[in-house]
Amino acid sequence: MNEVALSLACVATDRTRPILDGRVAVPGVRFTALPGEPEDIFRRALRDRAFEVTELSMGSHIVTTARGDAPYVGVPVFLSRAFRHSAIYVRTDRGIRTPADLAGRAIGLPEYQQTAALWVRGILREHYGVDTRGIAWRTGGERVAITLPPGLDVRPLGEPLEAALAAGRLDALIAPRPPACLAERGAPVARLFPDYRAEEEAWFKASGFFPIMHCLAVRRDVAERHPWLPVELFRAFARAKALSLAELAMVNVLRVSLPWIAAEAAAQSAFMGGNPWPYGFARNRAEVAAMIRFAVHDGLAAREIEPEALFHPSTLDLPDEP
Repeated sequence: MNEVALSLACVATDRTRPILDGRVAVPGVRFTALPGEPEDIFRRALRDRAFEVTELSMGSHIVTTARGDAPYVGVPVFLSRAFRHSAIYVRTDRGIRTPADLAGRAIGLPEYQQTAALWVRGILREHYGVDTRGIAWRTGGERVAITLPPGLDVRPLGEPLEAALAAGRLDALIAPRPPACLAERGAPVARLFPDYRAEEEAWFKASGFFPIMHCLAVRRDVAERHPWLPVELFRAFARAKALSLAELAMVNVLRVSLPWIAAEAAAQSAFMGGNPWPYGFARNRAEVAAMIRFAVHDGLAAREIEPEALFHPSTLDLPDEP
């Protein structure tokens, strides 16, 4: 088989580096590796279709698939997952002590369609009983255009979100990165959940979900020309992930710069049922269905879609093993 030259845009992590540095190859493919940060990758992928294979925001992928103009088809390789109770920052001078106190507030979001925000709204609504439609959502803009139904108070803020939080023009902020005023203590801002790990562990026990943020995706024209590619990508990225997890357990020479990383990795794996970072569609179908449900309630998804619609048909039955 002659090698196909393809661009690959993704964040450099322990799960992707074996692909980026060539330790794990995709048969029949020669990659031009384009590591970067998610905001830039997603913007270029969704606006310009700039990459043939890319890491992709699950929130944006649901939005575009539901309205029928998705430029990419997913592979159930979930390159980014993160608990997000830690991503809620509140003004401590507004009487916000519990999730219920967020009702009716003005809350900033980098983007309404951002996957972290999608998860936080869904958790607030379904786990804590917060009326998320009664909140004034103020955004920094959107990477792709969205059309929302009437009755939702969502609009661009028109100024930097962190500055507005620090100055008190927002009551809270949901963001994957801590605002500068939190570390600098330049404003009365704190996390809504000070012991966020305990809250996240309790929610995991209740839901069984480790929130999916990003998936791997193939541009649709590329998948049509090379229908064998999604399966080979899945298998290669599963091997890469297996390598990364194995390195966490190596104690002869620590591969990660933390002294008890092997013990911590074993404890977290046991807590999460033996597979702390599951790939594969079947294992994650219920979680993807929850994300679609969140998107429909938020007005982001134009219609209900089946989770299968997000992924290439050839990958739906693949097991998560190298």
